[in-house]
Amino acid sequence: MTTDPKQTDISSLRIDRTKKPPSESRLPRWPFMLAGAAALVIGIWFISLRAGMDKGREVDLTSAVLTYPSQANAVLSASGYVVAQVKAAVASKGTGRLVYLGFEEGDRVKKGEIIARLEDEDVRAALEKSQADVQLARADSEDAHQTLLRQQKLYASGLSSRAELDAAQARFSRVRAQIRSSDAAVRAAEVGVENTRIRAPFDGTILTKNADVGEVFAPFASSANSRGAVVTMADMSSLQVEADVSESNIVRVRAGQPCEITLDAYPEKRYAGKVHKIVPTADRAKATVLTKIAFSEIDGQVLPEMSAKVTFLSKESDMAAAGAPPKLTVPSSSVVSRGGAQVVLLARDGIIQEVPVATGGVIGDRVEIKEGIRPGDQVVLTPDAGLTSGTRIQSRTKQ
Repeated sequence: MTTDPKQTDISSLRIDRTKKPPSESRLPRWPFMLAGAAALVIGIWFISLRAGMDKGREVDLTSAVLTYPSQANAVLSASGYVVAQVKAAVASKGTGRLVYLGFEEGDRVKKGEIIARLEDEDVRAALEKSQADVQLARADSEDAHQTLLRQQKLYASGLSSRAELDAAQARFSRVRAQIRSSDAAVRAAEVGVENTRIRAPFDGTILTKNADVGEVFAPFASSANSRGAVVTMADMSSLQVEADVSESNIVRVRAGQPCEITLDAYPEKRYAGKVHKIVPTADRAKATVLTKIAFSEIDGQVLPEMSAKVTFLSKESDMAAAGAPPKLTVPSSSVVSRGGAQVVLLARDGIIQEVPVATGGVIGDRVEIKEGIRPGDQVVLTPDAGLTSGTRIQSRTKQ
């Protein structure tokens, strides 16, 4: 069969559309990827720049706190500790083993009451010997006295010499001196026995027990294995608060000035007091002056070494103010009038929120807030007209 040459040439001229042009298959893609990454980095940088520029306005914030009405007269505050002004570490002047301890922490004792006792066999034996020596000396004294009387009669009648009379007189004087010496020995032995009795020096309460029965005691704890003080006790009626006041503020404090005392252990309770004494020296390291504040009334809840806060008052609070419960307050400058209502600018998560409040009375430079906020809320100290709800802020917190 013969093939037509024309048909063969026409079929060879058909285009194969499944193949891509050589120039299109060799085009690189990395320039497009690089351009996309650069655009992403520029976008992130722009967003962070916008966020850094919009940090918000700087404002002063303060806290809404509970304030007692009596603090309207406050002129100064200080911190300190409850300290017993009459306190003693009770020890013995004698040396020996502890054989009796009749009290423990918290017990009350009377002045002169025996708290503890050391072993006393040796000193009691010395006392008995001294007492026997006194009896012997008194017996010799009676004999010497009778001898002296006889010699005086014999000498007067010429039957005795002057030497014999002088000898009788000397013996009688010697025996009398021996009596006085024996009496002194008895008193010394009695003191030795008394030194084994450890007595309370004043009416008070046992604070700490420093020893147990069987331990050895020595004056000033001279031995490494001996004890010095048996107990530590204090007169609880002598408790006062010792507070350090800055040198720059000491002019605000005077003796007899009324105070209000709050213990950290009982923050809801307040005690009336007065400045008992301003110690006439300063602590150069702390630049403070020690003041002692006496309680007007005290109860069993007040214990030595408790932390306390003292508020110095310009005048005594009346009974109603002293017993009144605390009130929620903010500085007077934090309350502003907007739209015919009293509002405070509350800060939450760095955003301002205008909150209407119901105000009450004024306590010093603070105002009572009856409704609208809670204790601990942060409010703007002195807001201006440019601060409104939704404004972003940076805080400078103040008390």
